[in-house]
Parts: sequence; structure tokens; C-alpha cells
Amino acid sequence: MTEATTHVLIAEDDDDDYYIFSLAVAETSFKVLVARAENGKILLQLLEKEIPDIVFLDMLMPECDGRDCLKAIRANKRYDSLPIIVYTSLRDLENIEYCYREGSNLFLIKPDSFTDLRNILERILAVDWKKTMYYPPRSEFVLKAS
Repeated sequence: MTEATTHVLIAEDDDDDYYIFSLAVAETSFKVLVARAENGKILLQLLEKEIPDIVFLDMLMPECDGRDCLKAIRANKRYDSLPIIVYTSLRDLENIEYCYREGSNLFLIKPDSFTDLRNILERILAVDWKKTMYYPPRSEFVLKAS
């Protein structure tokens, strides 16, 4: 039996952040296909065509920011089983609380180290998102380098 490929869509306008994310995903033990939306507007257009297994959502993007994207995705029943991992450099309580209340599954603060990013992605990809829609308690919602 071959391992299934996880389809990840990342909404990220920063080329360097996207490149580092892609490298880190490639170094996990999972088979992952990564697609990119350079802004929130493109993200919403891509979701209309195909629903990925997981969305990683940057908060600070042109055209349509992460807050608006999260709200639009969660307002559409078509995406009820779509895991959304906020992937951002923001770490303030207001944004964390907003994402938690609006239905994000996890809030990942962009780590400073490549190894930390790879390790956190390994944990996220290990969740069987198809079997269970994981909404952690507030105390486990924010992921960051330990």
C-alpha cells in the first residue's frame, strides 16, 4: 500500500517564507504536494476549483487578508471539513483570539529556525484530518517553537 499524498495549499505572499515552508515540508516524513496562493483573493479562487487536505493561511496578505479569508471560508458550508492552520508572524492576543473564535484549527507562529518549522509541520501532518476535525482547547491552539 502506498502512502497517500497530502495536498496542502498555502496562502503566502512572501517568496522567502513560501520557499522555507516548502523545504521544511519536503523534509517531513510525509508525502506532501504543496500549492501556493500569493494572496487571499487567489486563495479563495483556488478553493472554488479544488479543496485541498489542509490550508496554511498567512494573516498579512494583499488583496484579501487572512482574517477576511478565514471568515469567508468558514461561512461556506462547502469547506466545513477543511482544516485551516493560521501560519503567521503575528503573536498578539487579539489576532490569536480572532482566529480561534472564527474557526481556525491551529495558530502556528512562524518559527525562527528551519528545524523548529519542520518539527511543527511533522506534528500537524501527523493528525488524521480526514478522520477527525481537530479543534484543540484554547490552551493548545497556538503552536510555536518550544
